Amino acid sequence: MSAPLRPWWMPLAVAAGGTALWLLARTWRIERVGMAERDRRLAAGERCLYAFWHARLLPLIFTHRRRGIAVLVSQSRDGELTAGIIARFGFVSARGSSTRGGDEGLRDMLRWARRGRLLAVTPDGPRGPRERLKPGLVVIASRTGLPIIPVATSGHPCWTLRSWDGFRVPRPFAKVVVAYGEPVQVPGVLDESGVEAWRLAAERAIRDLTAAVARRSGEAAP
Repeated sequence: MSAPLRPWWMPLAVAAGGTALWLLARTWRIERVGMAERDRRLAAGERCLYAFWHARLLPLIFTHRRRGIAVLVSQSRDGELTAGIIARFGFVSARGSSTRGGDEGLRDMLRWARRGRLLAVTPDGPRGPRERLKPGLVVIASRTGLPIIPVATSGHPCWTLRSWDGFRVPRPFAKVVVAYGEPVQVPGVLDESGVEAWRLAAERAIRDLTAAVARRSGEAAP
């Protein structure tokens, strides 16, 4: 029998994780790059689909708090912890991934889009391969009509965890750079070759932006 998805200690872990992130993030020296124009568009009612690598999501929980963004989160126990922590920062979750509950997660994201929510996806999560974009992001963009906004973060100095993605945690008082790239507008009707072409385009956009942001923060280029 598999372990329960929500063990007794989960609320304690969520509370501890949320508090720790809040206290840590308040020490960061955050620089925002290329975000002002997109924020003006959002204030005017435009919507978008944020995409960023799983290893670099932590600063975004703080910088994008209280925006009601819908995030695709896996149905695993790790996903349950993540969903609980981001809820404390004002996010909502669509539960599913490429490895578990994929169709359900897609339906949830489409429902949140119809309700006018901003969407966010880590397209290499929840288990990799690292920095390889899965086609689900392109499918969501095509079905919703929302532009993909590449997002990248970098913190220097930082801790790098021994996880599949080398998850990055900026240290106290680190310089943290958060940047948006140019929108990637996926057409509404795609065949298999079209999905692959746009998958590669979006992957390249996130990868190039991440390399530029890493250089800007002082982090060694990935």
